[in-house]
Amino acid sequence: MLASATLAAMARRSGSANLPLHGGHVPAWLAGRMARLGRVIVEAIAHHYGTEEVLRRLSHPFWFQAFGSVMGMDWHSSGITTSVLGALKRGLAPVQGELGLYVCGGRGKHSRKTPAELLAVGELTGLDGAALSRASRLVAKVDSAAVQDGFGLYLHGFFVTRGGAWTVVQQGMDPARREARRYHWLSEGLRDFVDEPHSAIDGKEQGEIVNLTDHRAAESRRAQLELVARGPAATLDVLARQLAHVPKPKPVPAPAQLVLPHLALPHRHEVTANDVVLRRLHGSLRAAHESGPRDFSELLLVPGVGARTVEALAMVSEVIHGAPYRFSDPARFSLAHGGKDGQPFPVPLKVYDQTLSVLRTALDRAKLGESDRLSAIERLDRQARAFDRALSGPSFDEHVSAERARSAALGGMSVFGPELPGAGSAGKP
Repeated sequence: MLASATLAAMARRSGSANLPLHGGHVPAWLAGRMARLGRVIVEAIAHHYGTEEVLRRLSHPFWFQAFGSVMGMDWHSSGITTSVLGALKRGLAPVQGELGLYVCGGRGKHSRKTPAELLAVGELTGLDGAALSRASRLVAKVDSAAVQDGFGLYLHGFFVTRGGAWTVVQQGMDPARREARRYHWLSEGLRDFVDEPHSAIDGKEQGEIVNLTDHRAAESRRAQLELVARGPAATLDVLARQLAHVPKPKPVPAPAQLVLPHLALPHRHEVTANDVVLRRLHGSLRAAHESGPRDFSELLLVPGVGARTVEALAMVSEVIHGAPYRFSDPARFSLAHGGKDGQPFPVPLKVYDQTLSVLRTALDRAKLGESDRLSAIERLDRQARAFDRALSGPSFDEHVSAERARSAALGGMSVFGPELPGAGSAGKP
């Protein structure tokens, strides 16, 4: 077995997200498209930057949310985590050997299969599957037992490269508050899962939590092991004495921590102007309308591919190439392909399918050495960033109203069914 270098230094949590807890399912008409779009975006990132960059993106909570939004999922719900993990597991399965990127785990019973799946990855790649399985179990235990914040884990996704680098995306729920919390981990080697594996722990203030991974809890961990060794009678005796008289300890100032990215999204379904950095939207629109016809002149002669498809491609390009600060408003990326619940508008299936076709063709040509179209898509991101510095354009409400007005013509679809001509749906909660 090959020993992974990333299992020899330090792993840490890289961020977290609080999301409203929503039920429902991903309809078949969207699930297949999400798998195909997720696959081609991941392949494009790996083609440009390598598979370890894919892990870095997945470990960032804002990018992950933007990724799910551009694929047509509900822009803010807990379902983005489940659907993105499922889409990538299905979409990347046929090319995992070619990419050297493996997706394990899932929701509920599928999460419990993660250790066995990692052992199978070890057999395929020569990695130490047992060590990967142990890492998977320890990461889950840290966020469920060592750090007790009120969210019970129900989803665990483990992404690992052929070189042994990995990232974990897992999610817990608090049914009483109707909220989910997503935890992101990125491997950079592993010193200790138990003693301060996090750069920080961030989340909405919900009272005191138990954090046995704090360095100051080392004595507590040692005492717990000692009590376990002495048996239950000794534990009960200590507990009784503690309950009889426990003076409240003086608070100890916490050491300075790095602030991890933390995403907190509202319970409302509607996308509003406050959820979007308007100048960035204007930059994408201008890049599509001014640069698209020049860079895609041949492509725009293909029936069905027009400026609206290039608008979607500009946002997809940003997901592939964008700098981290660009994802502070992940709701903006729902303006590429809408959302399955009709927010901010129904999913325009004709645009979605053209986006898929353009990306797939561009990537396949790039693999053969013809990178003109893939390079043109990359330029859309650069141009959008340049244009958004000083730009005016339609208001958010004007843009969304225009999209809803032409929704039927673009094959608009939501969980409520196809959009009818003249309906101009605002989406239903």
